[in-house]
Amino acid sequence: MKKLFLVAATFIMGSAAYAQTSSVGTTKFGLKAGVNLPKYKYEMNDASTSSEVNTNFHITGYADIPVSSGLSVQPGISLQGKGGKNSSTILGVETINKMNTMSIDIPVNLVGHIPAGPGNFFIGAGPYVGFNIAGKTKTTIGNTESERDLKFGNGDNDDLKTVDFGLNGLVGYQFTSGFNIGAGYGLGLSNLYPGSDPNDNGKINNRVLSFSVGFAF
Repeated sequence: MKKLFLVAATFIMGSAAYAQTSSVGTTKFGLKAGVNLPKYKYEMNDASTSSEVNTNFHITGYADIPVSSGLSVQPGISLQGKGGKNSSTILGVETINKMNTMSIDIPVNLVGHIPAGPGNFFIGAGPYVGFNIAGKTKTTIGNTESERDLKFGNGDNDDLKTVDFGLNGLVGYQFTSGFNIGAGYGLGLSNLYPGSDPNDNGKINNRVLSFSVGFAF
């Protein structure tokens, strides 16, 4: 885990140092946080379905590195709460299963800035790689609850794979003061299903809608 943080921090600071020596503009650093509305997309034998949303949160630090007028690169490191919820009712008894995961994501976005009023609109997209670091699953059957830690890995006894890869997009508005509001969407492309059976066609992908407030300085 320490190596992961060091790699991300080195990448961000190195990129920022390079950008600050250029004539394009000044690198800014930002912090944002907000609510996540994550769910899972399931595929099994060519049939596709999705879980319900299981509300979570995120905290993200990033650098905004100008590469041309109105265009910047934003590498960052983010603590992302993900997961999903499934519920069913059998013989009048409701069963609810909630999965909450914590992931360290490293996104790199290309962001365009459009001046408007006392600030600018921004829109961007790019890839991310995520690493599941912790998680719990909670099952409620009627009035009975049980909870356990999730296992991450590639084995048949694991719940989800450790590494996730995908694309994300973001849009929002930033005031000249640096205060900003935004929304984002993470499209997980990695199959998180850990089973090793080649005849098993199960797939699990992350889907994360998010809303945030932040400040760039």
